This record gives sequence, structure tokens and C-alpha cells, in this order.
Amino acid sequence: MFANTHDIELLATRTKDAKIVWKVFHKSITLIVVTGDDAASDTYLHHLLSSVFDSMVLLVGLDDLINIKNVERLKRELKCCYRLIDSLLEQSDLQIFGDITGSVDVILAQENSTLQGVLEAFVEGADSTYGCLLIHGKVSVATKKWWQMAGIELVLISLLISILPRGSSREIPIFLPHGSPTVPHRLCTLQLTHGVETCVLCGPAPSLAQLSSQVPQYWTPAYEALLTVSSLHPKNFPPLFKIDHNILGLILVNSESHRCLCSVQPENEQRREGAIFPTSKRRAILRAFYKHVVGHIFSPPRLKDASDAVLVNDSHERLRHHPLEAYISSETHSCYALQTAVYRIFILFSSQIPSFALRSVTKKTLAIITKEKSIRL
Repeated sequence: MFANTHDIELLATRTKDAKIVWKVFHKSITLIVVTGDDAASDTYLHHLLSSVFDSMVLLVGLDDLINIKNVERLKRELKCCYRLIDSLLEQSDLQIFGDITGSVDVILAQENSTLQGVLEAFVEGADSTYGCLLIHGKVSVATKKWWQMAGIELVLISLLISILPRGSSREIPIFLPHGSPTVPHRLCTLQLTHGVETCVLCGPAPSLAQLSSQVPQYWTPAYEALLTVSSLHPKNFPPLFKIDHNILGLILVNSESHRCLCSVQPENEQRREGAIFPTSKRRAILRAFYKHVVGHIFSPPRLKDASDAVLVNDSHERLRHHPLEAYISSETHSCYALQTAVYRIFILFSSQIPSFALRSVTKKTLAIITKEKSIRL
């Protein structure tokens, strides 16, 4: 408040071991995050605040947030957002990385080309153009219109579906924070098998019962393909991709399509590193590495939904050049990051790999995953 009265825009402040970041949305809602200083860039915290606000818009709508007539009523309405917001804040429980990358998690498979045709036929039968197939919380295939939604919308919808109460079929009204913040849409989900759901955004018709009755007609012939793709979880990519055995986890982001491939179990077999690096620890290291590099070294991603971007005083703005690579090395592990015009890849390595090999293995891994034209990220 003191800064505002002197025409100063104060974006963040910090103490010896903590930081406070805030952001004002539409001159109506102010969100404040207080966190320990974990060496993450302020870019991530501003992205977190934007994601929290978008979560509120997703379930409540923008009108009720910017035209507040009754504060107590708004508090009651916002209760439906608590689980979604908590999932963004409690990062250790998240099985995805889309909340920090701003790109939706996907699962890559050769069978996706077959499932694409089935999905498009099913969505057309629902009189819609928006639909996707989720496998263990990650997008396997989606319609063209679905991919045209903003990156954060794709992330939040996938996350919302994963935290909803389980059921064979569900429907919930949602707003699109950037595409349709004031007009609600009907989100319908139908379970096909364990961990596999098809999702459709549609109008009042057809009914959920009618959609459920159409499932066998379209999806029964594709049942074996669904099982095959589902079996790739939690690796999330096919055996066709032969990557180095020293890789313990990776994040690969396509900045153009706003999709990311992530895995903390790139090898299905149990290895000796598994005892030292359980998946929870691998996930935490990769998250910390990403949040440190993006902002401090790499510039923040240019997201098509960043309509209210703010200036953040991160280290990358003070560098005289634009770094393309970064790495850290310790006694227990190493991490390497590489960016190109389209891709950004972040890899966690075991301590067995020598430092001089990190760069070449990272480049080779990127080439292996992106060169296969039949499986595109």
C-alpha cells in the first residue's frame, strides 16, 4: 500500500530465509504467497499465483471475482476451488510437472495414431469439437480444438479431473480462464478402464447417460490399444526410445505445442539407484532444478495465455548473453538442461556418469525422442 501511494510497483520482498510475492488481478483480487527461500526464481512464484487465480476462474467464473457484491458469499463459492488450489501448493503429491512448466503432461505411444481416430469419432458423436483421452492424468490424444486451448487451461482441466471423486461418469460446469471466462461449459468424463478416461466439453446435449451408452460402440474395438498405452505409465514413452541407463528422470517441454513429456521412471526394471533415489526424491530434484534454471538462467517460457505478464527481476535479465545450457553436479547426482528454438529438456543423472558426458547424452536423448515422426510431442 505504501508503494502504491508513491506510484511504485513492488512485486516481491524477502527476508533472510523466506520470500513474499503478490499479484493483483483485475484490480479486484490480491493473491499473496509466502514461502521458504528454496533458490527458485520469482518467475515460478508469479506463475503459481496466476495458476491459482485461473483455478478460481475455472470453477467460479470471472464475473463473480471482479464484481464482488457479497464477500461472504464469494468465500462460500470459492470452497469448490480448495482441492484444486491445494494440489498446486502441495507439489510433493503431484505426479505431473505441468503446474510448473505451464504445458500439459502427455504420454507418448505408437498406438496414439489409432486412438486419435476413435476419439475424434466419439467427440463428433457428442456433437462437440473439444475432447481428449487421459491416461493416468496425462493426455494421450486430443482433438485439434482441444490443443488450441491455452496451456494453463489444459493443465488445470487435467489436474481437476485427477482430483475429482472417482466414478464411471462425471460432469461438472467449468469456465475457460482465457477462452471463455464468463460463459460456462459442460465437462463430461467417462471411464473406459482403470486409469483411462475420455473427456468432452459440450453443451446441454447429449446427456451424460447418452454419452455413456455410446462408449462401447466407439471404444470397445480400441480396448487393446488402450491397455497398451496404459501399460507405459509411469514411464510415459515407448520402448522404442532407447535412452541412456544413467538417466533417472527427465522433463521435455515443447514450447510451441505447450506439451511436456515427463518421467521419473525411465527404466521399468529396478536398479540400485532406486534405493537411493525413490521416485518422490527424483521428482523433487527435477522440480527444484527446473524452478532454479527457468528465470535465473533461461528466460521464462512465452506462454500464449500470458495476457497479464509482469516484469520479474530474475537473473536471466542481467546476463549479457542468452544461455542455451546449464548444469549442476553433486556427489549423489547431476542435472543438465538444454534449450533449442522449440524444446527445453531437463535431465536428472545418476552419479555414475562423468561430467564430460552430460552434454552429449542430453543432446542424444533429445534427438532420440524428437526424431520419430510417428510419435510427436
